[in-house]
Amino acid sequence: MTVLVSSEHPAGAAAVRRLRTQARVYLAALGRAEAELSVLVTTDAGIRRLNRRWRGVDRSTDVLSFPLSDPPGAGPLLGDVVISVDTAVRRGGDDARAVRRELDRYLAHGILHLLGFDHERRADALVMASREAELVRADGLVGAVLKGKRLGRAGMGSPRRKKG
Repeated sequence: MTVLVSSEHPAGAAAVRRLRTQARVYLAALGRAEAELSVLVTTDAGIRRLNRRWRGVDRSTDVLSFPLSDPPGAGPLLGDVVISVDTAVRRGGDDARAVRRELDRYLAHGILHLLGFDHERRADALVMASREAELVRADGLVGAVLKGKRLGRAGMGSPRRKKG
């Protein structure tokens, strides 16, 4: 398993260490020990630029996923997950544990998108919510939306276009 995590965020070093470890845990739990994954930790401004370019949505969000295969999840090269530390801090507040939980939720959500999970239709959202909950041992992003507990205004979604 190869997990590359980098940061464009000035305070991203701790997030990089945690996300590298959590990505390995999640991939193993999902039976994807052969997988290769890249994670970028960035700012709200950084993720907003990517969201605008790849999804046509001009606002920051919590997490973006860029699958490398079609269909997503085919083969060992999964793709890229981009996470906004600023959003995690805003939602987690002064509680470092809450920020870590937010980062874990974003990572689980992003990895599941790379594996082909989606939440556009309710039936698919229920399946994705269940898998997120298994990984993070709590409500994931989709489960929180389904239960009406979603914080913030950032939308969920995975770009359908590949980087290129």
